[in-house]
Amino acid sequence: MGLHLIQLKDHRGERIVAAFLDDVAWRLGKIATVFELAALAIERDVSLSELVTELRTDDQVDLAAAEKEGRLLPAIDHPDPARFHLTGTGLTHLGSAEGRDKMHKQAAAGATTDSMRMFLMGIEGGKPEQGPGSQPEWFFKGDGTSLVGPGENLRSPEFALDGGEEPEIAGIYVIDAEGRPRRLGFALANEFSDHITERHNYLWLAHSKLRPAALGAEILTGELPADVRGTSRIRRNGEVLWEAPFLSGEANMSHSIANLEHHHFKYGLFRRPGDVHVHFFGTATLSFAQSITAEPGDIFEIEAEPFALKLRNRLTIAEPSEVQVTPL
Repeated sequence: MGLHLIQLKDHRGERIVAAFLDDVAWRLGKIATVFELAALAIERDVSLSELVTELRTDDQVDLAAAEKEGRLLPAIDHPDPARFHLTGTGLTHLGSAEGRDKMHKQAAAGATTDSMRMFLMGIEGGKPEQGPGSQPEWFFKGDGTSLVGPGENLRSPEFALDGGEEPEIAGIYVIDAEGRPRRLGFALANEFSDHITERHNYLWLAHSKLRPAALGAEILTGELPADVRGTSRIRRNGEVLWEAPFLSGEANMSHSIANLEHHHFKYGLFRRPGDVHVHFFGTATLSFAQSITAEPGDIFEIEAEPFALKLRNRLTIAEPSEVQVTPL
């Protein structure tokens, strides 16, 4: 197992970072957050692995206890939530077009839907041998105020028609002083969407994505394995309501990671020095596609083989809020 970075709190409530190596988690000294760790690695022009070797202490961290006691934190955050970007791409995985296509087929009266055309563009040009390929579907989810950590509630807006899980892998990035995206690694994520709103009209995709998103505590550094195999499940009243395998990694995708990264970071807006980006790479597995409706109190649970920790979050409904615009 390679190097994994984990954000959490210690027993005194202080933030720490642990390095998970060879099935043991070791506390890192001198830094309190992954953002600080990345900034220091960039400043010194060294790899995360080299810096971890220098900062690793002899103090072991009990991850199972930290999870049980609710001390795990999102894999990365930012001191200024406005400089933290949650974005993603859709129709990127083999099989991901099937559920979306079913949503729109009736309205299209049997014609090839826009969703299927977008998917086929990825199949044909999403893994170019060199240079950029076909651009994927892209969406914005929110800033750092939309970030949810392990064990926290996923709050669906009171106006939402659905609150459904999307088990995914997300890329974690920090922009250096020269405006270059620097990838720290990959994390488990629950992208969380309103699939009923999206089904009603695919032009409402943007509305369906403006939601909180959950991020696991753990960053897998280095390259993402080509074949990632995991399980997504929903628990209700302590029992498994639904469970299905999910696949990720480039062997199961219609786009390469590099192509998805290019089409996000080609915009100068997303290369502002000091910003953090969490970019969701998509999924082909949804309980909604199998006619499952999640209810408040249900627990989403996502796990995958490269990661030591599961991602669990409870579905809740946000309190109604009044929106009133007044002239100045």
